[in-house]
Amino acid sequence: MCEELKVLKQGAEAKLYICNYLGKPTLIKERFKKNYRHPDLDETITKERIKNEARSIVRAKAAGVRTPTLYLVDFERRRIYMQHYENSITAKDLIIQIKKMETDNIASLDAVARSIGETVRKLHDNNIIHGDLTTSNILLVEKNPSSSELRWLDHDNIEIVMIDFGLSHVDSSAEDKGVDLYVLERALISTHNDCPDLFSKIFDAYKGYSKSNIKEIISKFEEVRARGRKRTMVG
Repeated sequence: MCEELKVLKQGAEAKLYICNYLGKPTLIKERFKKNYRHPDLDETITKERIKNEARSIVRAKAAGVRTPTLYLVDFERRRIYMQHYENSITAKDLIIQIKKMETDNIASLDAVARSIGETVRKLHDNNIIHGDLTTSNILLVEKNPSSSELRWLDHDNIEIVMIDFGLSHVDSSAEDKGVDLYVLERALISTHNDCPDLFSKIFDAYKGYSKSNIKEIISKFEEVRARGRKRTMVG
C-alpha cells in the first residue's frame, strides 16, 4: 500500500514512518508490542489508545482545530496512517529561530503565543485533553505557500496544526484541563527558558478566547501548579 517506507523517528511508544500512500505524503504511526505485558492485555491497551488517538484527531478537526487528516486505522498492524506535512516547522524550532535573530521579532513571538493559547482553548472547550502539550507537538504551516526565507515570520499566513494525540482523551473536568496547561507550562520552562513570559502570553490568549468555565479551570491549574512546586521542593 505504501511506497518506500522510511523511518522518521522512534519514540518510547511508537515508531514513525513516512511514505506515499494513495499518492499522498503520509505519516504512519506504529505502536510497539510491550513484551512485559500479557499479549491479550497489550493488544487491548494498544487498541484502546489507537482508538482514543483517532477519536481525538477527528473531534479536534470538528472543533475547528487543524490536525492531520486520517487516512487509515489498522488495528491488526497497530498503525495509524495520516497526513504528513512536508513543509512545516514545529513551534519549538520557530521560537528558537526567533530568539536567535538579531532583529526584534516580538510581534512574531506574540502571534505564535496567541495562536497556541487560542488553539488549546478550542480543544478544552470541546473537552479534548491533549495529554502532551509541548511546542514539539505543534506544527506551523503556511496558508499560502511561499519561498521566502522569512515566511515563518509572516504570522498572518501561518496556521497551527496540532499533532501527536497519543496520550489524549475526552474529559470535561477542569482538573484535567488544568493538568494539560501545567504540562505545557513545564514544557516551556524546560525548552524555552530564554522566553520567561511565553507561557503567560499563551495563558492570556487562552483565557481571553472563551469565558466558559474559565474561573474553575484557572483555579484547578493553580492547584496543580502548587502541588507540582511542592513536589519539587520536597523532592
